[in-house]
Amino acid sequence: MEDIMKVYEFLNDAETYYLATVDKDQPRVRPFGTILLSDGKLYIQTGKVKDVSKQLAANPKAEICAFKDGKWIRVAGELVNDDSREVKLAMLEKMPQLNGMYSADDDNMQMLYFKNATATISSFTDAPVTVKF
Repeated sequence: MEDIMKVYEFLNDAETYYLATVDKDQPRVRPFGTILLSDGKLYIQTGKVKDVSKQLAANPKAEICAFKDGKWIRVAGELVNDDSREVKLAMLEKMPQLNGMYSADDDNMQMLYFKNATATISSFTDAPVTVKF
């Protein structure tokens, strides 16, 4: 749990990370800011009507990357859908700015957690730190 906490804290402190998905044979990358650690799982959030949701449904393998304080993190794994109301409420409580766009009871808010993930924190000066979860 301590290792996944390092990953969560890095992403939370960075505030913006970049999510890469695959759209047929084309990589797609976009900025995200939603991150949540709940019940030992690292979650991101999107809308089911968005292309990113459709891309992840077709191929759940994804990678995120963020940079802060001269270090960067890459998290690669599979993103698994979790429609539980509790995790949606936790994200909305953590990030109240989402309340204007999403609701825990709508059919659009999508919570996804990393499965079979590997996170690597790197810099130009230190040896990489790898975390699996």
